[in-house]
Amino acid sequence: MAKADRRVFIDTWGWLSLEDRSESAHEQVVALRREHAAKSIGWLTTDYILDETITRLYSRRPFDEAAQFFTGIFRAAQLGQLAIERISQERFDAAYALRLKLRDKPRVSFTDLTSFAVMRELGIHQVVTGDGHFAQVNLGFEVVPSLPAAG
Repeated sequence: MAKADRRVFIDTWGWLSLEDRSESAHEQVVALRREHAAKSIGWLTTDYILDETITRLYSRRPFDEAAQFFTGIFRAAQLGQLAIERISQERFDAAYALRLKLRDKPRVSFTDLTSFAVMRELGIHQVVTGDGHFAQVNLGFEVVPSLPAAG
C-alpha cells in the first residue's frame, strides 16, 4: 500500500448529494467541497463510480440537467481539480481478491470493492459517502462528511 494520500475519494453517493439540492446531505457536501478546494485537497473518483453516477443521474433528472452536471465534472478533471482513476486489470483483480476476502459481506457491491482497491493502492483514507460499507469493511476508511446515524 502507498503512503497516505491527502486527496479524498468521492463515491456515487457524494456525487448524487452534490448534484441534488433536495438530498439531506447536499449542503454538507457542498461545504466540504469548498473547504477542500480552499485547502487544495483534491478529489478523486473512478470510472466505475462515474458509470454508476451517470446511470443513476440520467434516470432521475432531466437530460439537460444531468448533462450539465457531468460537463462540470469532466471540466474539473481537465483543469486538474479532480482525478479520475481507471479500473485496470490489476485493480479489477485486487477488487476480486477483496470480494473473496470479504465473504461475510455479500452485499458490498463490486463497484465498492474497486473503490476500496484504488483507495488502498493510493493510500487514500477519506471518502465522501453515505454508504456504510466503507466503514463496515474495516480497511481504515474515514467517511466524510460525518452524518448522524440513521435511526
